Amino acid sequence: MRHTKKIASGLALVACLALLPGCDEATDGNALQKVNGSVHVLAGTAPSDAETVNGSIDIDANATVGGVMTVNGGIRVGSGATATNLHTVNGSIVVGTATHIAKNIESVNGSISLADDVVVGGTVTNVNGKVSLKSAQLGGGITTVNGDILIYGASHVAGGIHVEKPSGGIRLISSLPRVEIGPGATVEGELKFDREVRLYVSDRATVGPVTGATAIPFTGDAAPRD
Repeated sequence: MRHTKKIASGLALVACLALLPGCDEATDGNALQKVNGSVHVLAGTAPSDAETVNGSIDIDANATVGGVMTVNGGIRVGSGATATNLHTVNGSIVVGTATHIAKNIESVNGSISLADDVVVGGTVTNVNGKVSLKSAQLGGGITTVNGDILIYGASHVAGGIHVEKPSGGIRLISSLPRVEIGPGATVEGELKFDREVRLYVSDRATVGPVTGATAIPFTGDAAPRD
């Protein structure tokens, strides 16, 4: 149900933007609203929302933007930038070093990558695609269905991890999702698995209670490959 709502919100964006007069033009120098085409958010201009339907969104380093949403396209956030939230339906999200996302990061079909010193106030969620953290701080948890989750460096995840069981038209991937929690990482709250996964936890990581999986401990800098 949760992921169905996300897809529906993306379709709602299509309808909304299609009704905007001049929607293929810039609304100002910083945030654009388009139906077809990529959006480039420049640093140093007044913050507002950035939205498109068919296109990527590129946010400059040290730029400030409100809500960021696309349906068919990826989102790239430059180092030191600030945004309210990031949402795409079909596309990856890459967040650069020392950025701040006030609320949530969501992709339905796409990977999510957070670099060093990224701070996210809310949750990180997708259905299909890898979620990777490198010394990032999350105020909420991580939720996926088919994606691997890699948490390394001094990452701190409040709100736990939830790997959901597929529902509706969501298909299982052929291989089991890998969940890796590396040395120095902390995951507060429950690690809940509604489907089978391979869970690797470093002997130098700190995690909450695990439900639905058995942790495989490892030493060294990275989890062993199967």
